[in-house]
Order: sequence, then C-alpha cells, then structure tokens
Amino acid sequence: MKRRVRSADRFRLSDVVVEATTDINARPVRLIATVIGTIFGVGALVATIGFAQTSSVQIARQFAAVAGRQAIVSPATEPGPNGTNIPVTNLNWDASTQIGRLSGVDDAALLSKVSLGGGVVSAVTVDDPSAPVLEQPGVYAASPEIIRTAGASMVAGRMFDSGHDRRAARVAVISARAATRLGVGAVGSQPSVFLGGMAYAVVGIYDHAKYDGDLQDAIIIPSNTARSEFTLASPDEVLVRLAVNAGPTFTRQAPISLSPGNPSEITVSAPSGVSGLQRSVQGDVNLVFLILSVVVLLAGGFGIANVTMLSVMERTAEIGLRRAVGATARQIAAQFIAESVILGLLGGLLGAAFGVVSIEVIALVHHWPVVTSPAVALAGVTLGALVGLVAGGIPARRAARIEPVDALRG
Repeated sequence: MKRRVRSADRFRLSDVVVEATTDINARPVRLIATVIGTIFGVGALVATIGFAQTSSVQIARQFAAVAGRQAIVSPATEPGPNGTNIPVTNLNWDASTQIGRLSGVDDAALLSKVSLGGGVVSAVTVDDPSAPVLEQPGVYAASPEIIRTAGASMVAGRMFDSGHDRRAARVAVISARAATRLGVGAVGSQPSVFLGGMAYAVVGIYDHAKYDGDLQDAIIIPSNTARSEFTLASPDEVLVRLAVNAGPTFTRQAPISLSPGNPSEITVSAPSGVSGLQRSVQGDVNLVFLILSVVVLLAGGFGIANVTMLSVMERTAEIGLRRAVGATARQIAAQFIAESVILGLLGGLLGAAFGVVSIEVIALVHHWPVVTSPAVALAGVTLGALVGLVAGGIPARRAARIEPVDALRG
C-alpha cells in the first residue's frame, strides 16, 4: 500500500498572516506613514457620503425656509362676456374646513375680495373736498385663520375670532401700511374705519403677510360679516399653508375633496416638491466631496504600493533565503499581498472611524441633523482592504519573480 505524500506546500494561510503582521509590527513608523493616506482617503469617502446625506437634509431645510409653502384653491373659470372669466362653480363656506383635513395642510383660510359698491374706505366720517385723495386699501373677507395661514403677525391688538365671525360683527384687522395711510394709531383707543360709510372697530394691526394678493395693504373683515353687509355670495378662494414638499400630493387631493363628482371644476395653485435648483446644489456638493475623497484615496493606494515596493527591495536577501529553503513564488507573493491587505484594512478601519466622528462633530457644532449609516462605515473598511489588495499586487509580483541565486548574490 502506497503512502500518500504530503504536499510540499505546507505554508498555510495562518503562516502568511503571521509573517505579514510580524514584518508590519517591526516597523511602526513606516506603518503609520503607510496607512495615513488610506486613513484620510477612506475617511474622506465615508465622510463624503455621510456629509452628502447630512447636507441633503440641511439643504432641504434651508430651501424649505425660503420655498413657497402657500397654495390657493379656487373655482375653475371659463371665458365670459367682455373678456371676463366666470367661475364654473362656487366654493362652499366650509371649504377651508374640508381642506384643513387633508394630509400636509398646516392651515387653511377662506379669502374673498369685497366690493364696496362705490363706497370708499376712510378713518373719519367728515367728507373734506379739499383733502387729497388717498389710494384705497383693498378690503377682504376672511376666516379667522387668515393671519396664521398668510404667515403674518399681529403687531398690535389681536385677530378677530370665530365668535366675531358667527355674529357677523363689524370688526376689522388692518395692515400696518394701511393703518399708517389712514392715520389709525394704537388699537387701545378703539379706532374705527369706515367701509362704504359703515363703521368697523379696528381690533388689531398686522404685518408681514405673505400672499400673492395685496394683503400688505388691506383691511380684513369676517367672512360672515361680508355675507351680511355686502351680500358676498361665496368665497373667492381658500388660502392654504402646506407642510414642506406637500404641494404635489395636495394638488391631487384638494379638487377631489371639494368636488368629488367633477374635480376639474377646482383649480389648485401649489408649489412643486423639491426644486431643480435644490437638486442641482445637492448634486454639486456631493460631486465635489466625491472627487476630493477619490483623489485622497488614490494617494493612499499609491502610498501603500510605494512602501510595499520599498519593502521588497530592502528584503531581497530575505526573499532569496526563503526561496532557497523551499518557499515558493506563490508563498512569497501571498505574504506581500497579505501585508498590503492588512495595511489597507487597518487604514480602512481607522478611516471609517475618522469619517464617522468627523460627521458627528461637524453636524453637532453647526446644529445640523446627524445622518450616518453603518453600511457606509462597513463599505469604507472593505474599500480600504481592496485598495491594499490592488496596491500590493505589483510589488508582490516582483517579489515572487526574485530568483534565490540572484537574491543571495546581491
């Protein structure tokens, strides 16, 4: 019976790792110099992805702060006589309540332009023919939520409430610009404005209204008051304040909510979702980060390759001796590749940690939302090992080609 001959290649994987780590540990200064490029490369790449995610959230917040969040819901119109547009339907008086139930709606308020039928707006009842003619502020009828929905703020007094609206009380809030023009001072003195000769008590003065119409120069009275005093037949529109990026969904839902049988009768003017400018800014930021990280990572890979090549040149005699006592070319190559992979793996670990810590620190300092993904850190570690594998390929091949006789002679 023949005895099975053990393979001459008895250099196991564990032996490769031991040899590789022994040489690495023997040169700690070179170890630091070798892996520092990979640390910064992987760290930059991990930080790039993390900063891209974090900056996307932050950029979205910044755009949301200045982006339009208002929507206007109104009846669709059709051409009428004399070039006018006639509404094809009327909004209900509870339209703002219906709209307020929809997803993504923060506030909703009825808003209508009031015609005084030839009357004028003034703060005094005396008709002085010699007085200069003042530009008339607009008169609007609205539900009490209009100030909040329009993004305005009360600078004096208060907004009329639902009780005033139910009672059709003769009260009004007036914009700061209109108050200055009409000479209306502090609301504590209970001033009045006259709309078509009828006195309305001014209960508040507001400012900073954000609306396509002219609410910055207007007088607002309760909707039911306008229905009673000026025969307002139906609301002109519903002004809506939306949550960030809720415009597309709201545009689909609002017509169905107000006119289930014929949604085409309702027109919705709402902001779109993420703007093209926002996408462009986010893409540019991500691209810059990515290019920088790839450059640094390539520098780290070249660093590993150069140091590994230098190690091969310095250890030529050692390689020749090992070849002389039976080490194969494959074993020599495996040792140097293992050294490169270990260096890359170490650089990847430290770089991933560096990148994650950088994201956390910078985000906390600037009060940004912190967005980190464990998968990104794991990918950074894997990438470091791959960089080491690729960088060690050429030096390992050169080491494997060294002949024992040439090495020992040198």
